[in-house]
Amino acid sequence: MPNTTSAKKRLRQNEARRTRNRAAMSALRTQIRKVRESIKSGNADESQTEFRSTVKRLDQAAAKRIIHPNRAARIKSRLSAAIKKLKAGAAA
Repeated sequence: MPNTTSAKKRLRQNEARRTRNRAAMSALRTQIRKVRESIKSGNADESQTEFRSTVKRLDQAAAKRIIHPNRAARIKSRLSAAIKKLKAGAAA
């Protein structure tokens, strides 16, 4: 347990940030899962709309440093590639 006043405050801040970050990460994972499930089901339109909202959440999380910006870019790239592959398969 912290002894000094500043250490006690730091503990309170860390706990608040931890809960906020965990909630954001959970929401982000859920959104990514929705995109992957819509891709798996073969619904190109639904996956495109889910992808747009996922990109927004990924960018926000990266801006707040909840996740690393390169990780956000990598996830966006992989999801985008999967959607393109789905559309190409549907067109052919």
